[in-house]
Amino acid sequence: MPSENENTVHRVNEDADLVNASSTIESLGTFALGRFWVNRIGYGAMQLAGDNVFGPPRDRDEALRVLRAAIDSGINHIDTAQFYGPGTVNEVIREALHPYPSDLAIVSKVAARRDEVGSVLAYDEPDQLRAGIEENLETLDISQLAAVNLRLMDDSRPGVRFDAQLASLVQARDEGLIGAIGLSNISREHLHRALAQTQIACVQNMFNLADQHSLDILLDCESRGIAFVPFCPLGWPRGVQNEILTSPVLIDIATRLAARPAQIALAWLLDLAPNVLLIPGTRTRQHLFENMGSGSIRLDQATRAEIERHFPIGPSS
Repeated sequence: MPSENENTVHRVNEDADLVNASSTIESLGTFALGRFWVNRIGYGAMQLAGDNVFGPPRDRDEALRVLRAAIDSGINHIDTAQFYGPGTVNEVIREALHPYPSDLAIVSKVAARRDEVGSVLAYDEPDQLRAGIEENLETLDISQLAAVNLRLMDDSRPGVRFDAQLASLVQARDEGLIGAIGLSNISREHLHRALAQTQIACVQNMFNLADQHSLDILLDCESRGIAFVPFCPLGWPRGVQNEILTSPVLIDIATRLAARPAQIALAWLLDLAPNVLLIPGTRTRQHLFENMGSGSIRLDQATRAEIERHFPIGPSS
């Protein structure tokens, strides 16, 4: 059991981390997400579920502390989903933070569900999307979500079915259940078709140093004032992630800047465009503060060029 002195040192260190994180987040400025202006580093809650995003947290008490530390540090954008757990992540968010701060933007996504063994299944008919929104509201104990992303479950081209899905979210927004509409896992064709029918507040696609296929969508969003929220900013837990975090180039840059490779990869994303909103996730406060520390890293032109020689910038990478 930690001694009283050890507990005191831990509290002092965490207080310092909170102050540093708050200062860092404030220095990055904000970007519009529906009616909210959110800080550019948020928190992705997916990792609060058990392994494979299924079941309860590994450490519920630490999950609660992580969420409270995030808010205390100035984070005002949390990304979640009812199918994380399922339901358990939203329940932890509610336990940790309810009643919610008035400036907290809680964003969810719909179009998927989990079966009894954890498989991810489509749940994307218009009435199912509505049910998904209502389930999020119930488990979070909230009257309106800041935004809801329509998460596409396949790579089909937009058509009548996409229009019907979008109409379901428009109706939910018009009724006040959600504040804004987002899209996830989409093509530019989806974005343009949606914009012809309604306002889009955010796009959430995979994007990181090793997977830049959505760069054209990011830049399109930037020109239109739409937030771009990259998921898997460090890659999947296997494969792509290793390519980023074990990159000799990033390791060398991180050593020079007294940082970690993950922080360099996140700093690169923040530096790429002002509409990029990060939602890195973690199960621990230590990693939470490390993720927020990426906002204090400034990449000069030579360092950026060094990174992009190894990870060429462009949608074909």
